[in-house]
Amino acid sequence: MKKDLYLMRHGQTLFNVRRKIQGWCDSPLTELGIQQAQSAKELLKDISFDHYYCSTAERASDTLELMTDKPYIRLKGLKERYFSVFEGESEDLNADITQFDNIFPLFGGEYSYEVRDRMVKTLTEIMEKEDHHTVLAVSHAGACLNFLSAWEDANIIRKNGGFPNCSILHFGYEDKQFQFIEIIRINI
Repeated sequence: MKKDLYLMRHGQTLFNVRRKIQGWCDSPLTELGIQQAQSAKELLKDISFDHYYCSTAERASDTLELMTDKPYIRLKGLKERYFSVFEGESEDLNADITQFDNIFPLFGGEYSYEVRDRMVKTLTEIMEKEDHHTVLAVSHAGACLNFLSAWEDANIIRKNGGFPNCSILHFGYEDKQFQFIEIIRINI
């Protein structure tokens, strides 16, 4: 039986505005981030989700709580990439995304494949549950795109409008395989 996963990036945060590297560290949603989550809720209002998940980051749980008043589960497996000593530092220190694996792991951060494998494992476990047919999971830009890279070339998203806050990747799931269907972007 085909199932549906909606994998969403959290709303805009203070660190997004201040251009700070934000992996496992956290910052609060901005007013715009709150509006983005409310707009995403409106976009998805006709979808009957049977389960909700988010990363353990407050920015993800705050986004999800603006989307629904239903119970949800926070999972470490949905966290953003760990940037180690670069957490909270200026994005000016960020290398080109193609160089992330040549820099961050040298200082104790995660490799892209580690984030991808963690996300694949976590989301597969979620979707393998018998009563999980239509799931909303709130995570982070890098984590979502690393997950996408297991099934598609994530550059398709990066080159065609990017992956702004509260964007949603829609996947079909069947026979332990995810199939990318579409990206849903809010208009804010």
